[in-house]
Amino acid sequence: MSAGTEYTATVIAAYGRHLVVRDAQGREHEARPFGRRLSVVCGDDVLCQADERHGEAHVMLVLPRRTGLYRSNLRADEEPVVANISLLLVTLAPVPAPDLFIVDRYLCAAASAGMRAALVLNKCDRPRPEGLAPELAVLDALGYPLLPCSAQDGAGIDALRRACQAETAAFVGQSGVGKSSLIGRLVPGIDIRTGGLMREEDGRHTTTASRLYDIPGGGALIDSPGVRDFAPAIERLEPTSLGFLEVAARAPGCRFDDCRHMREPGCAVQAAVAAGEIGARRYESYRRLRRLREQLQEAAGPKRKGR
Repeated sequence: MSAGTEYTATVIAAYGRHLVVRDAQGREHEARPFGRRLSVVCGDDVLCQADERHGEAHVMLVLPRRTGLYRSNLRADEEPVVANISLLLVTLAPVPAPDLFIVDRYLCAAASAGMRAALVLNKCDRPRPEGLAPELAVLDALGYPLLPCSAQDGAGIDALRRACQAETAAFVGQSGVGKSSLIGRLVPGIDIRTGGLMREEDGRHTTTASRLYDIPGGGALIDSPGVRDFAPAIERLEPTSLGFLEVAARAPGCRFDDCRHMREPGCAVQAAVAAGEIGARRYESYRRLRRLREQLQEAAGPKRKGR
């Protein structure tokens, strides 16, 4: 393209400020954001301007996102993770040991953003940790389907592929659960870097960039770096329930409209916990996220208090 030509494209790879975009004709271009304040992530639709001199494109504008997954940093500022996805695949495995509180936070971020989510249990050929099955059953009953599979032997891959058809899906989860290996199964022949586990009980961080892959037969997948923790963007959480579906279902029965479901009298959520209708671990997960949200709001300063 000649210098200065403008065109729209989709970001299909992001490594820091190094991007790869794909235009409407399917051509790929190396690109960089124009300006330090422009935040661009994999899945974004963008307006580009060709820079023939440097053999790359400048991303001038991020077009409005249909959906997005956002996280909070330590200053409580929100940072986009991936954009324009229709399905969040929250991935876990028997090894490394699942952190269900991280799983809950991804699910809450998806629910608050109006995105569908599913659970992907990789390494399903290995024994499940004690107590995992009933917790997964609780999430399944809430409407988060479980997709057991194995990147190693291919078990369950066909069902996972069907779940991703006609979707733009993103794999998220702890480091070492095998997200990149699963994508390698779903999109055969791609060049994707994967790594093994350091030890049986500890996973390594194997992916440093996000990339979008087209699924043969339809749909697309975005791989994202594994995490040790995840804090959803606090201003994007549904304020009453924080994205916990069982809390949202019972909140209308609380005595006070602004009930935090912590210690308030006449709280229908606490009554449901006492009656065993809401699991104790899920309620503790809600309490932790509520406290985290308030801590981050405090860190954000007076301008954002009370939102």
